[in-house]
Amino acid sequence: MKKFNIRKVLDGLTAVSSSSSATAQPGTRENDVIQETLQSEHFQLCKTVRHGFPHQPSSMAFDPVQKILAVGTQSGALRLFGRAGVECYCQHESGAAVIQLQFLINEGALVSALADDSIHLWNLRQKLPAILHSLKFNRERITYCHLPFQSKWLYIGTERGNIHIVNVESFTLSGYVIMWNKAIELSTKTHPGPVVHISDNPMDEGKLLIGFECGIVVLWDLKSKKADYRYNYDEAIHSVAWHHEGKQFVCSHSDGTLTTWNVRAPAKPAQTITPHGKQPKDGKKPEPCKPILKVEYKTTRAGDPFMVLSGGLSYDTVGRRACLTVMHGKSTAVLEMDYPIVDFLTLCETPYPNDFQEPYAVVVLLEKDLVVIDLGQIGYPIFENPYPLTIHESPVTCCEYFADCPAELIPALYSVGSRQKRQGYSKKEWPISGGNWGQGTQSYPEIIITGHADGSIKFWDASALMLQVLYKLKTAKVFERARGKEEKPSTDIVEEDPFAIQTLSWCPESRMLCVAGVSAHVIIYRFSKQEVTTEVVQLLEVRMQCELSDVDSPDPGGDQTPTLPTPGASSSPQENEAPTHPSTGSNSTDGPRDNIPCLQVRSSPLKQSPGYQVELVIQLVWVSGEPPQQITSLAVNSSYGLVVFGNSSGLAVVDYLQKTLLLNMGTTELYSPSDPYPRQPRSPRKARQPSAALCDSNDGSNASEDRCKSPTSGTPSPCNSDDEPKQQNFIERVKSKSRRFSKTVANDFARMSWKISSPTEQKTDMEERVRRRRSLPSSKRFCCMRRDVRRSVSALNSNAKDNSFSRSRSSSVTSIDRESREAISSFHFCESFPRKTENLLSPSLLVGTTQGSVLVVALSLPPSGDQRLQQPVSISSCGTLVRLKGGVLTMALLDATGALLPPPYEPWYDPNASDEEKEKSRRRRPASPPSSQEGQDSQYAVVCSEKQAKVVALPSQADIYKHNITESSFVLRADVVQMAGASCIACFCANGHIMTLSLPSLRPLLDVNYLPLTDMRIARTFCFSNLGQALYLTSPTEIQRITYSQETCDNLQEMLSELFTPVETPEAPNRGFFKGLFGGGAQSLDREDLFGEMAAGKASRSLAQHIPGPGGMEGMKGAASGVVGELARARIALDERGQKLGELEERTAAMMASADSFSKHAHDMMLKYKDKKWYQL
Repeated sequence: MKKFNIRKVLDGLTAVSSSSSATAQPGTRENDVIQETLQSEHFQLCKTVRHGFPHQPSSMAFDPVQKILAVGTQSGALRLFGRAGVECYCQHESGAAVIQLQFLINEGALVSALADDSIHLWNLRQKLPAILHSLKFNRERITYCHLPFQSKWLYIGTERGNIHIVNVESFTLSGYVIMWNKAIELSTKTHPGPVVHISDNPMDEGKLLIGFECGIVVLWDLKSKKADYRYNYDEAIHSVAWHHEGKQFVCSHSDGTLTTWNVRAPAKPAQTITPHGKQPKDGKKPEPCKPILKVEYKTTRAGDPFMVLSGGLSYDTVGRRACLTVMHGKSTAVLEMDYPIVDFLTLCETPYPNDFQEPYAVVVLLEKDLVVIDLGQIGYPIFENPYPLTIHESPVTCCEYFADCPAELIPALYSVGSRQKRQGYSKKEWPISGGNWGQGTQSYPEIIITGHADGSIKFWDASALMLQVLYKLKTAKVFERARGKEEKPSTDIVEEDPFAIQTLSWCPESRMLCVAGVSAHVIIYRFSKQEVTTEVVQLLEVRMQCELSDVDSPDPGGDQTPTLPTPGASSSPQENEAPTHPSTGSNSTDGPRDNIPCLQVRSSPLKQSPGYQVELVIQLVWVSGEPPQQITSLAVNSSYGLVVFGNSSGLAVVDYLQKTLLLNMGTTELYSPSDPYPRQPRSPRKARQPSAALCDSNDGSNASEDRCKSPTSGTPSPCNSDDEPKQQNFIERVKSKSRRFSKTVANDFARMSWKISSPTEQKTDMEERVRRRRSLPSSKRFCCMRRDVRRSVSALNSNAKDNSFSRSRSSSVTSIDRESREAISSFHFCESFPRKTENLLSPSLLVGTTQGSVLVVALSLPPSGDQRLQQPVSISSCGTLVRLKGGVLTMALLDATGALLPPPYEPWYDPNASDEEKEKSRRRRPASPPSSQEGQDSQYAVVCSEKQAKVVALPSQADIYKHNITESSFVLRADVVQMAGASCIACFCANGHIMTLSLPSLRPLLDVNYLPLTDMRIARTFCFSNLGQALYLTSPTEIQRITYSQETCDNLQEMLSELFTPVETPEAPNRGFFKGLFGGGAQSLDREDLFGEMAAGKASRSLAQHIPGPGGMEGMKGAASGVVGELARARIALDERGQKLGELEERTAAMMASADSFSKHAHDMMLKYKDKKWYQL
C-alpha cells in the first residue's frame, strides 16, 4: 500500500490557494509552464553544529582517559571538545548558569550542576548527548560537587553547609547526610558558611575533607560519622588541594596566602606562604594580596612538585592583567593572560589521585579564550589551538557563506594562510585528543568569510561540519594609522573602529574580493601567489552628494562622447568654474570640510604578501561640510571589470581595470522619464507646465510626447510655459553643475544642484522648491533631497548594518521626505535584456532600492584585450523593471527552463604572472546564450523584497508570479540558492520564520518558526547558501550553522563526530609488597554499605525532586549501539574483572608469604629455646 504523504497534499493546496498568483501576459501558453522538481519533502530545518568560543564560560571539566574537555556557560550551554574537528554543543532547557561539571571518568557520562540548584546526568555515548536524569533541590542551594574516581556516589555541598549524597546511576538521594553542626566544633557559635570544597583522602576513601567558606576545614570519618580533625584559619577559603600521599593538603585563602597542613597536626599550618606578597624585613606578616581563587598541588616521581594557582597578586599591581602562577621547586613563573581567568585544570598522566600525578599541561579557561600551557618545556610555551576559537578576536560585523565552491579554492587559501601562523608554540601534540570524526558522505567545499571591526577579514574552511581558519586579510594596512588621540583625524565619521568592514562582495571563481568599510571606503583586491611591493596605492576619490533640483539644464543636442574622470578626480568634475562656497555645514573659521576623505591612504610603499593584494582604493569624500553616507550595497564583476556601490545618496560605477569612475548619480536619476513609480501626483494647487526644452527624447517617436504628459491628466502638455520668468529668476539663484554620461543618460537626466542662499531662508525655500518639483512632469523631478538624518555607528557591534535591514515602505507613500531617502539596497550583474524592445542579450546591471524599485542599467563594454584597457565603458539607464513592496533584498535570473543563471565571471589568473600565463587563463566572459526570438521570453528575473517576491519575464517585462511573503513582519535576509538540482528563494523574517519558495512559481515549500529576532547581530550575520546550508552569529563569539535540507538532516547522525570511544582504564598504581603487608596503601571503602538504602535509609522527598531525562531511551540505545561497541565494553569489563582478580591473587600470595614467614620464625624460636631451662631464659 502506498504511504500517505500529507506534505504532497499541502503542496497541492498551497499551489491553489496561496497568495502566489500567475499573472502571465496574454501571449503565455500553458505548455510553457516550467516543471519544478523541488517539493516540500526536500526541506527540513534543524541545527547542525556550533563553532567558536563558548560565550560567557563559567566552568570546566576534563576526562583524563577519554581526553575530552567540557565547558559550561552562564546561559546553560555545554560545549565538548576532543581532537581537532571534534566538537559538540548541547543546552540545558532552563538556561541557568553551569556552576560545576564532573566527568564520570571513562564511562561516557557527565554531571552538570546549575545555578538553579539542579544536577543533570548527560549521556555522552551518543553523537547528540542527552540528559538521562535530573535532580532538582528544593530547599538548599548547591555550591560544590565532588565525584570520586570510579565511584557512583556524588557528594553535593550546599549553601547551608550540609552535604548530601546522590547515586548517579539512579539519581536518587541517599539518607546519609553530613550536617554542618555535626561537622564543626560544638563550641563554635557562628555558621561556617557554604561548603566550598569536598574531596576524599587519596589514601583513604573513608575520610572526607570538607572546606567551609569561613576558613574551617574538617576531616570527616564516613564510617564513624564524626569529625577526626578540624583545621582553623582566620581567612576565608577558596580551594583545597591534596598531596597524593594523603598526608598533607594545601588551602588557598582570600588574603593571598597558601597554608599547608599536616593531616595529623590540626593545631596550626605546617607552612604559610604569600607567593606574591612582599616579605617585611622585621619578620612581620606580609601585606595581604588579592585572593588566590584556586590552587592545585601535583607531584612528580622524579622531581619537585608543581603548585599552580590563579590570583593572589599584590594590590599595588593595579591594571595588571590576570596571571597564572606556576611554582616548581624554587622557581616561580608568572604567566600573564589576555583575559580574566574563569577556571584552570592541570592535566596529569594518571586518573588515580593516590599516585604520582606527573602533570604535563595546564588548561586555562579565560573569559574569551582557551589556553593550554606545556609544563614539560622550559619557559612554559602554549600549545597551538586547533579549534576555531578566534572568531571574536575582533567583533564580527558581517558574514557570508559559500557552499559548493571551486575545489581549488581551499588549498589556495590554505597555502597563503599557512605562512601567517605564529611561531613559538609547543612542539608537542594537542593534549585534548579524544573522540572520532564523523563518517558523512557529503563532502563539498564550503567557505565562510567574516568581516571584523578592526578591518580584518577571515576566510574559514567550513567543509564537513568543521571549521578551520584558512587566511586572514588586514585591510587597515592600506591606511595610515593615527599614533595618538591628538593625531586622530577630524574627518572620521565613526569614533571607534574606523576600518570596520561594512559589507563585502566575493567572486569565488575569479577570486576577486571587494570590501566596503564604515568610513565610506571601498577596497578591491586580487588574489596572487607571488609577493609584490606596491610603491603607490591606487586611489580614486568619489564625491557623492544628494541634492534637490527643480529645473533641468539639458545638454546641447547632438552626439556626445562621455568624458571619464581620471584616477583620483572628483565624481562631479566642473566644466567651467570652481565649485561655489558651500552654504551648509560647519561655520568654523577654517570653513566646512570639502573633498576630504575620512581616512588617509598609506603614502609609503606597501609590501603585500602572497594572498589578497590591493588593486584599487575608492574613498567617498566630504561634501560641503557633510560627511559621506555609509555604503549600503556592493557588487563586483570580474568579467566586466566593474565595481558598483551605493548608499542613500545614489550609486557609483567604477572601472577597476582603467581605474576610472564611470557613473555617479542619485537614485531618482536612474528612473526613466516614463516611469510612474517614483513620482507622486502633482500638487493640485497650481498646475505648472514644463518648457519645450524639457521634452527631448531619444527613445522613439512617441516617447517625447509621452514624456511631456502630466502624470495626472494624461493629456499632452503645451510647450510654452507661463512660468518661464519665475524659472529664470530661480535659475539665477542656482549654480549649475554638470555630469558627463553617455548620450542616453545625458538626454534623459539633468544635472543641477541646489544652493541654499542663507540658513534663515532654508525652510520657506524648501517648501517652494518642493511645490515646484511636484508640479513638474515625472520625467523632470530627478534629484533626491539631502539626507539630514545620519546613522550613528559608535556602537558598531550592535547596529553596524542597521540601514541594510530597514522596515518596508509602501509603494503608495506620499511623503516627499520618505521619497527623498530612497537608497540603493542591492545589485546584480547579468547578461540580460535591458529594454523591452531588445531581443539581444547584453551586459546589464540590476539595481534594487529601499523603496522596492528594480532599475535596469545597460552596460556597453569594449572588446577584450588592449581595447578594454583603452576604450571607455558606456552606461545608460533603462528605467524601472518592476516594483515591489518593501526594500529589494536580492535578485537573480533564470533561463527558459528555470535553471539559475549565475553572473558572468572571468576565470582566475595570477595578476603578477607572465603575460603568456595570463592569456592562457584569461577570458572576458562566457559566451552569451542564444538571444530571444521576437515575441518570446527566454529569461525570468527573480526579485525578493522585505514583503514580496516576484518573477518577471524578459524581455517582455511582464509579471508572471507574485507572492506576498509576510504582512505583519518583514524579511531580513533573502537569497536565491541551489538545492537538489534546482533553485529556490530562502527567506529569514524578523518574526523568526524561515521560508523557502519554489522557482519560478513562488510556491511555498517550507515555513518554520525557528528563531525570533532578539538582536541585530542575527539580522546582520544571517545568510543562506547553496545545498540547504545557512548560518548566523548566535553570540558575539559563536557561529550557529543550520540546514534546511531533508537529505542533510537524514545524514546528520553520520556526519557528526563521536565523543566517546572505548578506551581501557589505566592500571591502578602498584602498592608494593610492604604496603600490602602492613596496610600502608590506599584504603578502599564499600560506599554501598554506607550510603545504600539498607544502611542509610531514604532521604526526605521534599528535599529534591527526581526528573527523568528526555534522553533515557536514546541513552539506552546509545549505550547498546552496535556489536563492536558491546564487545569492546565487554572486553573492558572482563579486563577490569581480571585486574581485580589479579589484585586478589596478589593479596592472597602476600598473606601466604606472610604466614610462611611467621611459621619459619616461630619454628626457629622453638629450636632456640627448646633445650634451655627456665632460669636460662
